Amino acid sequence: MSAQPALKMAPHQAFVPNWGARLAWAALAVYVIYATGTLEISLERVWRGLDNAGRFLGRMFPPNTEADKLELIRSGIVESLQIAVLATVIGVMLSLPLGLAAARNLSTPTLSWAARALIAVLRSFHPVIVAILFVKAVGFGALAGVLALIVSTLGFVGKLFAEVVEEMNPKQVEAVRATGAGFLNVLIMGVMPQVFARFIGLSVYQFDSNLRNSTMVGIVGGGGIGAPLFTAYQRFDYDVVFTILIIIIALILLCEVFSAQVRKVFQ
Repeated sequence: MSAQPALKMAPHQAFVPNWGARLAWAALAVYVIYATGTLEISLERVWRGLDNAGRFLGRMFPPNTEADKLELIRSGIVESLQIAVLATVIGVMLSLPLGLAAARNLSTPTLSWAARALIAVLRSFHPVIVAILFVKAVGFGALAGVLALIVSTLGFVGKLFAEVVEEMNPKQVEAVRATGAGFLNVLIMGVMPQVFARFIGLSVYQFDSNLRNSTMVGIVGGGGIGAPLFTAYQRFDYDVVFTILIIIIALILLCEVFSAQVRKVFQ
């Protein structure tokens, strides 16, 4: 009986080269080099900037603790906090129906695409740009800041909430529908129990974001601590600027602790 011929194994390459990815990375590297030259980025400017920054920081010490300055800062911080709370509460309440309308597994295709188009428009502009538009529309003050941050909240929370709803388990929703429940009961019994914790997490995160953004919208006239901060910078009162920055950082840290506790409660 003749021996069977040995099977010829095709040569196997451990790592198959992906020329498409290599060309993409090479194109990205070339563009980074081109953009660096176009924007006049150089190490010389970086080192010179570090020297200027050192002198600038030196003029900030010690922080200003005068009573009149602290009272002005206190009123600005309180207003920023109020702007963030109002914008978050109103924006989150409006984001809930918007996110449900944008979810493709709950709404009709026409309604879903219309809601997603609205969310895309709301997310297209930075809160500072939106605040400038509202300052022109309603005038200087906290109202412009609140409206600008409501728009920002709708764009962020509405988009992410729609994605959370689309990722939920459909079996629970189908079970509630099988009982003959209406759309509202399906939302209450089948949808919200699955997504409520994530929705609270998104809302708390957006509050942190609105508190930070309330400083920026204040610079363009949207109320809050941004106006005193910008005024102090223009007057070269860098010790006042440093005091405001310290208080803002402390407030953000306190909000971070509060956010962590809220997430634990609803997990």
